[in-house]
Formats: sequence, C-alpha cells, structure tokens
Amino acid sequence: MEALKKLIEPKDKSVREVLDNIKYSIDFFQREYTWERKHVEQLIIDLTEKFFANYEKNDHHYREEVENYTRYYLGSILLCLKDGKKSIIDGQQRLTTVTLLLIYLNNLQKGKTSEIKKVSELIFSEKFSKKSFNMQVEDRADCMEALYNGEDYDPNGKGESVKHIVDRYEDINELFPDDLKEEALPYFIDWLMEYVVFVEITTYSDDDAYTIFETMNDRGKSLTPTDMLKGYILVNVAGVEKKDKINEFWKSSIFELKKIEETEDLDFFKAWLRAKYAETIRPGKKGAENEDFEKIGSRFHSWVRDNKEKLNLVVSDDFYNLIMKYFAFFTKLYLKIFEATDKLIDKFESIHFIEERGLALSIYFPLLMAPVKPDDTEDKIDKKLQLVSYFLEMFVVFRSINRRNYSHSGIRYTMYNLVKEIRNKSIEELAQILKSKVREFEDRLDGMKSLVLHGQNRRFIRFLLARITTHIENQSGIPTKFNNYVDPDLKKPFEIEHIWANSFEEHRDEFEQRDEFENFRNSIGALLLVQRGFNQSYGDLSYEEKLSHYYGQNLLAKSLNQQCYDRNPNFINYIKNSNLPFKYHQHFKRKDILDRIELYTAICEEIYNIEKFDLIVSGNEE
Repeated sequence: MEALKKLIEPKDKSVREVLDNIKYSIDFFQREYTWERKHVEQLIIDLTEKFFANYEKNDHHYREEVENYTRYYLGSILLCLKDGKKSIIDGQQRLTTVTLLLIYLNNLQKGKTSEIKKVSELIFSEKFSKKSFNMQVEDRADCMEALYNGEDYDPNGKGESVKHIVDRYEDINELFPDDLKEEALPYFIDWLMEYVVFVEITTYSDDDAYTIFETMNDRGKSLTPTDMLKGYILVNVAGVEKKDKINEFWKSSIFELKKIEETEDLDFFKAWLRAKYAETIRPGKKGAENEDFEKIGSRFHSWVRDNKEKLNLVVSDDFYNLIMKYFAFFTKLYLKIFEATDKLIDKFESIHFIEERGLALSIYFPLLMAPVKPDDTEDKIDKKLQLVSYFLEMFVVFRSINRRNYSHSGIRYTMYNLVKEIRNKSIEELAQILKSKVREFEDRLDGMKSLVLHGQNRRFIRFLLARITTHIENQSGIPTKFNNYVDPDLKKPFEIEHIWANSFEEHRDEFEQRDEFENFRNSIGALLLVQRGFNQSYGDLSYEEKLSHYYGQNLLAKSLNQQCYDRNPNFINYIKNSNLPFKYHQHFKRKDILDRIELYTAICEEIYNIEKFDLIVSGNEE
C-alpha cells in the first residue's frame, strides 16, 4: 500500500494551491502551447456561468460569502516530482491558460481599492531579488514579462507557443465579460483562486509518469452525447431497413463534421437544437436553473429525450424524418456556414468577419441557422445568411467602436431571444426584424470620435482599418481582399502605422500636455495599415518627410497625397458618387486628424448602412 501511495498521489487542489510560489517545468514532448480561441472562450463561459450561479449583486453580499460558493473542477494535471522539482507531464494547456487569465485579472485590478496582492504570487515569485515565472519555459519568459507589465509584444519569429500565448491573451481581453470587471471582480478573483480546482496527480519517476500518461490517453473512449442521441433515435425507429439507412447516413454525416475537428459533431447538435427547438433561457440571477438553451449546451442527448414533443417526435416516422430530412439538411447548412467562416466567400463576407472578430460560435451559428427552413430555395437560404451575418457584423463592430465587448455571458440572453424571434421567418420578415434591432442599438458610429488605439483593442483597430481600406479599394475598382491586410503569415504582413511619429516636441505648438498629444496620435483618424518594414524605415520621420512614401502604399494611405487625386478616374468617380470627404493633406495637424476621423466615420456609414438589408432582399446588393 505504501508503495502504491508513493507511485501516485491524486489530490484536489485549488488554483492557489497549485500555483502559489511553486515552479514548474514542462516536459519536452508536450512543450508547445496550442489552445485555440474557442477553447479559451468555452473556459470563460464555463467559469462565468458557475460564478454567476453563486454571485448576487447587492449591498448585503459580502466577499466573505465567496467561502460558500460551489467549486468548479478544471480536470486533472499529471506531475512528476523528482529531485525536489516538479515537471508537468499532462495539463500544461490548462495551466498556461489559467496563468494568462491570472495575468489579465492582475492587470485589470491594478489601481483598484480592492486589489488582491497575492494574485501576482500565482504568476511569478522572487528569490534573492530575482523574479521568475512559476511556469518556467525559457523561450516564453520575455513574452510573459511583457504581458504581465501590460506591454505590447510582437511574437513574430518567436515560435508557435509564443504566438499562441499572445493570441490567447488578446482573446481573454476580448472575451472577458464587462459585468465581471467592476464590483464583481474581487469576488471572481477570490473564487477563481480558492474554488476553481484541479485534480493533481503526482508521481515520483519518469517511467511511472509516462505509464500513467499513456493509460489516461489511450484508454477506451466512452460514449459521446452524439452516440447516445443516435442510440435513442434508433430505438424509436421501426424496421431494420430504416434503422440501417439512418445508421449509415449518420456515420457519413458525422464523418464530414469530424473532418473539421474531432468534436465538431457536438458543436453542430448544440447549434441545430438551439436554432430550431429551444424555447427557454436561464435568467441571469443567483440560483437560477438551467433551461433549454443551457441544457442543450451540456447534455443535448438528454434534452432531446426529455423534450421530444418540442421536436414533434411522436411516432416512428417522426424519428426517421428528424434524421433523414432535418438532420440531413442542417448538417449541409452547418458545413456551408463553416466554410464561410474559414475563408472569404462572395456574399458571405460578413460570416467571415464575425468569425474574425471572435463572436462566440455558440451565439452566431444558432442565429444563422434559425430562420432557414428545409424547403427554402438556395437563393432564400443565401439571403437569410447574408441578412443575419450582416446584422451581427454591425452589432460587433458598433460595440467595439464604443469600447463594449460582446462576451457570451453579456449578450447570451438577448441573442438567444433573437434566435426564437427570427426562427423560420421569411426573408422579408427577417429583414424587418433585424432593421428594427439595428434602430434600437445603443452603440452607433458616434464612438468613432473618441476611438483610440490601446493595448486591448489592437486587433479590432487592425480589423476596422482593413475593412475601411478594402471597401474603398473595391469601390474604386481595385480588387484587393480583406485577408491581405490581416494575414500575419504574409512575408510582409500589414501593421498599424501612426501617421505622427512619437515626438511630442514637434507638436508643442498644438498641445501643452503629452497625454493629449498621445490621445490624438492614437486616434483612429491618425492611423493606417502599412506593410512591415515601412514603419521601421520611415516611422520616425515627420509627416512631410514620409508623405511621398505613403503614395506607394494602399489607397487609404495614398489618399493623403495629392498625387492620388491626379489621373485616378475610378477613385475620383467613387468620391463623386459617394460624396465622401476625401482630400489630400500637405501637412498633418490636429485639425487634419479630426478631418480624417470624419472621413473614416463616413466610410463606415457607407459600409454599415441599414439600407443594405433591403438591397439584400431585392438581390441588388453589391
């Protein structure tokens, strides 16, 4: 028994107990950090839902009450303790992500009266005045240091793990809910540290660690919710021939979904059932029970069994038709939508854009699928997808411009109600509903006046500049693609360019305070996209010195230069037809930035115009 205890010691440990002043190395064979945005998104959704099931916003809910909150299990981590040092054999993806979340929370709480000092001790520790991160991976140290200090970090050429770390940190920044950033923040941090729990499995030799690792990862797979749903359907279908037909069709369809990712079938069923059948939504208050939309997210196979009347499943043929008609149709629709998320497809650009902007898949897939019916023509299907995706692009862009995020927890109730509202609607009905929703938007393009670049919105600013640049180029007959401006893997990718060099002294005639200068320098009207190398070559020059070089860049940059307005008939015609306030700028002062903000806003008004809904319906959209 003692030998067995020495071989393996599983213990429940909180995030604090796992990370507090403890150093970890990462085994060489699983060194790369590979989590994608959707993994971070799901983690934040799960943590947020569990937290808000306990938290109550009122004057009598004190932080001591966090002690009574329920736990959330993050799964197991496998460690090897040898010669007094701990190495991570399995679990570094979650530990790295939790560390990134802690860094984000630590930056978020800085300066607040409720600041929890011990958060930093879970990220790094000091010995003999030397600071080192608790996750000890040498090639990540500079990146982690920059993130911890709230600084920008360029991962170019630093390796796959570093790139993913920077990207996932930006994802956390975009996905973390607004309603956790103020009063609830110290409660959430306390709960995360003390009641988010790992099962820590410790071994004492490499051989034992790898044996356990292989056993954990090679054991027979248990039945998935997809398998259990198929079993329930087949039990209720009469006749061997029909059962066999369903079984073969099911296997081929699931195979197509799994080509995307091993668990894509689970995401499909959640999207389909929410889009077409879910009715009830859990209210956002303490102690509220899960309803249709939430139950589908956790155990959709059980939900179908318990709610067969909502799916009109009465006799054997109903179960047969559910698969051979509805499942067949909606798997094709799902794959069509997914293709549009992955690459720019004519008419479906907005689907790609909402994926690019990181709207939760659990939100936008049900919304896109909700109005579509199996008897719709291909033209009707396309128009419905266009209408919903354009609405969603407007929603995420307007919120981003006004410094509001669109985390799952912040918009789920509104968006799931919209799923029900647009379900099975005609094209005309759908357009009217979506136009009325746009008119109700609290956030509009007025926010452009105060939109500035900062460490947390760099990806959005790049997106918006790419959208503006691509739009005016396409309208001027230049066939550029949006992805040209946002693809980080190009030999010379595009970067955000400050039109003003970072030289306060050169602008003292207009600014007394550096803060005001920085605010104008970082405002949207003072920014462009240029290819890597331009800023390094010309970034420190005055505007007048680099103006001629802008003419060799994209149309938005060219438009600063007088030459752009000579012998450029397509661009000139576009200006005349659109009445956009384009003009060249011999000098670039404070007033010129305000003029460019006005121009960028007018371009966005052309891109995001409520009249486009009617153009989509009529088939006259460009």
